[in-house]
Amino acid sequence: MAAPARVPVTWQVSSRAAPAPAASGPERGEPLAAAVAELPVLDASGRRVPFGALFRERRAVVVFVRHFLCYICKEYVEDLAQIPASFLQEANVSLIVIGQSSYHHIEPFCKLTGYSYEIYVDPEREIYKRLGMKRGEEIASSGKSPHVKSNILSGSIRSLWRAVTGPLFDFQGDPAQQGGTLILGPGNNIHFIHRDRNRLDHKPINSVLQLVGVEHVDFTRPAVIHV
Repeated sequence: MAAPARVPVTWQVSSRAAPAPAASGPERGEPLAAAVAELPVLDASGRRVPFGALFRERRAVVVFVRHFLCYICKEYVEDLAQIPASFLQEANVSLIVIGQSSYHHIEPFCKLTGYSYEIYVDPEREIYKRLGMKRGEEIASSGKSPHVKSNILSGSIRSLWRAVTGPLFDFQGDPAQQGGTLILGPGNNIHFIHRDRNRLDHKPINSVLQLVGVEHVDFTRPAVIHV
């Protein structure tokens, strides 16, 4: 009897294409693209300033926050406000915060946090996008932050209260947008970049200050007023 014919085995390949990777943006050691450096940020009066002009002459620690109603961002910036100006001057380093709200929210946010250093906004989030800042919450353990004092319930309630009692009822930015921290300059040099994976993933401030030679700050001491 003849042996049965062998049926060739065929492997089926899924026709679904793999999802395209998210834009990652530049990395440490790479120069910031000139097109990104030319993008504008707005100051508290609405004046447009090229992003690259902020760190053209000297190094800068640039902190991108989520949105100005985020209680975690508020408490983080409250600690940034405690850095003595003399520490930054001795290291020849600028400190810059960038949000993504309307510029009208800058002055109230500074009054709320006591922050007196440079601050700007990127309302269209174009720089956030070009730097590869994440949107959405990535589930990842970030450890306990030394800069967050409120629990999620009390912090969220205070954020909501600020939203409903403010002159403009909005979230002062996209709630899904995450922030990050960079060390830039002079020029378009990127010395360090950290993209927050979730709202608690910001870098401890002293670990960033150490990278630019700024003296350690004791954030357990009462805040001081910069003059």
